[in-house]
Amino acid sequence: MSLSIFFEISILLTSVCGLLVASWLIWRAGQQSELRALAGFAVMMACWCFGHLALFHGEIRLGVALVLANPIMPTFFLHFALLFVNTGSVRRPMLDAWVRGLPIVYMTSFIVVGYSWWAGAGSANSLIQGRPFFVFTESGMVNLAYTVIIGMLAHAILLYGWLHHIGNKRRSILAMFGVGAWGLLLATSFVFPSFGIERFPYPMLLLPSYLLLLVYGVVRYQILAVNAFANRALLVLAMMLVLLCMIAVASAVSAQVGLRALSDVPIWQLWIYSMAILLVAALLYPMLSRLSERLIYPGAVLTDSVLEHWSSSLEGASSWEELIDKGERLLSTYLRKDVTIMIEGGEGVSRESAKIDPQLGLNVIVSKHVSGWSTDHNENADMSPGMRLSIEVFGSLLATSCGLLERSLELAEAEKKRLDEQHLVELGHLSAAMAHELRNPLNIISMASYSTSKEVKEHIQTQLKRADRLVSDMLVYSGKLTLQLSTVRLLPLVKSIVATTEKGAVQVDVNIPSDLQFEGDAHRIQQVFINLIDNALAFVRNQEGGAIHISANVEADVKGLSLVRIYVKNNGPELDGSLTTDDLFQPFVSKRSGGSGLGLAIVRRVMEAHGGTIQYLANHNTPNGNAVIRSSSDYQTTHNDEALRQDSERSIDGSWPVTFELIFPVKES
Repeated sequence: MSLSIFFEISILLTSVCGLLVASWLIWRAGQQSELRALAGFAVMMACWCFGHLALFHGEIRLGVALVLANPIMPTFFLHFALLFVNTGSVRRPMLDAWVRGLPIVYMTSFIVVGYSWWAGAGSANSLIQGRPFFVFTESGMVNLAYTVIIGMLAHAILLYGWLHHIGNKRRSILAMFGVGAWGLLLATSFVFPSFGIERFPYPMLLLPSYLLLLVYGVVRYQILAVNAFANRALLVLAMMLVLLCMIAVASAVSAQVGLRALSDVPIWQLWIYSMAILLVAALLYPMLSRLSERLIYPGAVLTDSVLEHWSSSLEGASSWEELIDKGERLLSTYLRKDVTIMIEGGEGVSRESAKIDPQLGLNVIVSKHVSGWSTDHNENADMSPGMRLSIEVFGSLLATSCGLLERSLELAEAEKKRLDEQHLVELGHLSAAMAHELRNPLNIISMASYSTSKEVKEHIQTQLKRADRLVSDMLVYSGKLTLQLSTVRLLPLVKSIVATTEKGAVQVDVNIPSDLQFEGDAHRIQQVFINLIDNALAFVRNQEGGAIHISANVEADVKGLSLVRIYVKNNGPELDGSLTTDDLFQPFVSKRSGGSGLGLAIVRRVMEAHGGTIQYLANHNTPNGNAVIRSSSDYQTTHNDEALRQDSERSIDGSWPVTFELIFPVKES
């Protein structure tokens, strides 16, 4: 095959690539105007190449006219460079002015092209095996110089962007510089004949690579789908090179091994035949691959749309329960079998060891290890290879979703704590200001009330105590809790509170081991019991047979560490179902007359400061009652508390309507 044919094929490929790339860029551009400018650059490059083809086929006037339109090509590239660089934090008034001035640049380029046509700035000389090739005349130096200046200006703007941008934008600009250097090397040979250098323009044979590499360098970080295409294209190119080498070797040795007919076939024909076979194989590969998958894994049709649907559905879960529910529905629908998913090891999910039982149907276990999340499933003799593959792929997506959900919940909890701390700071400033503004007026009112009648005076003093209690509670809740740790003997502390509290006809039972003691802040713990007892008395004081029971015992958690568990119970009316959640411990949530709405919120703050917890238990039952309604716990009782039997005597049907459970996970003194 002659060099002229190679050259013609190369230029034709560049033209076709230019038009295809321009069409693809316009299709994918959307709101990205810089990609439309790059598409214009690709179109002009295709026109420039068509000009050379026209010259090769004797269309001299058309070919020269198309090649002389060369200045419009770097103008489009300048347009692209300005829009690509002038974004985000790098946007500058100077670059904005350049963008606004682009119509003038385009007009100047068209004027230069028109002048070149009028002045006869180009002609054709025989260069490539007697076939015409473009050369600039003396007046064509204006066209060439203008083209070079616009190209240099575009690259200067890219250099400015490279110095100021970061991340993917900076990497894209660096790739464009590398491709630009490659394009300069290829295009340099185009002007050799214009300067009297009679050499074949070998570099121009590689022009198709310039346009493709330029576009890929620009869009690889913006349109991620192009990376998959580039991966396949690189594979095909590598196969072409390997095939070319194999054909060359086969042609060289075929005569020596008796294959004379093969050695007589021109090497370029062998290469074309082999390329045709390679192209057919590449076209048939996807279909044959799907066919083989269906034969090996019958029943498993894991298309991209199915995987995308699974991934998006699982990632949309906001809790462990929702993730399990979505996972079971997705996999059950796909396999047409009942599926049970169990998750262990995540924060907020069951930590009991999940056992795979083949008799329980299809189970998928997701567990957390040091290395991350992983899945397992029970083996079944009736399970097809396709079903196994589907479960393994789904399990991989489910494990990834577990990791994402875990991090999402951790971030949500951290944000909640941050907002709570911010709220406390704001409330602290408000409380301090309120205390300052209210204390003095309250004292004045208190002193003035002594001159009133006894009945009015008592009423005023009652309301003043209520107001003073509200101010004090706000200061306690919003202030910073600093613990003064000491050995706390729980029984004497609780008995002293009960003895000094106005109980009326309410029976208060205390069942706490006399030797129970632990490290804590006695004043703050006293405040906890005062608030809980006062809260209970507000509901049971005026009912017949009102009772409060306080019990405690020492336990050990699964790690063998000691803790103190305390129950404060009363047989008053059961709380509204809407208040049996965390809302119950939020500030200003009160259902009793005269309450500040801060009592339980203060209790929770004190417990959290000690590293403990408090929770509300609805209808907490004694051994004679039914199951306890509460959250799961990791603790095991090691102390047999007789109080659980005794407190049932004053409960209702063996259960206490209102129970608060307090846990101090502290070491014994």
